[in-house]
Amino acid sequence: MSNSNNATNQIGLEKADMSEVIAKLNNLLSTYHVFYLNVRGYHWNVKGEHFFTLHPQFEELYTSLQLQIDEIAERILTLGGTPLHAYSDFAQHTSISEDKNVKDGTSCVKGVVTGLQALIAEQRQVSALAEESEDQGSADLVDAYVQEQEKLVWMYNAFLG
Repeated sequence: MSNSNNATNQIGLEKADMSEVIAKLNNLLSTYHVFYLNVRGYHWNVKGEHFFTLHPQFEELYTSLQLQIDEIAERILTLGGTPLHAYSDFAQHTSISEDKNVKDGTSCVKGVVTGLQALIAEQRQVSALAEESEDQGSADLVDAYVQEQEKLVWMYNAFLG
């Protein structure tokens, strides 16, 4: 089926309504990239008594983030947008800060919790906007991430005591 209507994208959603969703997804993509880099840093640099526990946990987390980054970028493309792909863009559109030179396990875990909480809050906003725009696909995508990340926040906070 060919889409001859220029007012809708390839999946039948109004292009005008999707521009804001695409912008929010690009902001989310940026936050994911910065958080991914933070978690890679935690993985590489963590030291101390919890190294053997945290090192593989951080690898599992950044591997998951890498897949989510790809899914978000593909969703942006599906909606007719262009995913941001330059670090300068990520730095401009992220809702979190770089976390440099963190080595202490507790500080790394606190950084993970802070990053996850930021992602959850941002994804809830994306979900609400997507539902408003009748974009159930984007809402479902980020809602699944939120559910997974809420559990991770609980687990990492349990580590912190």
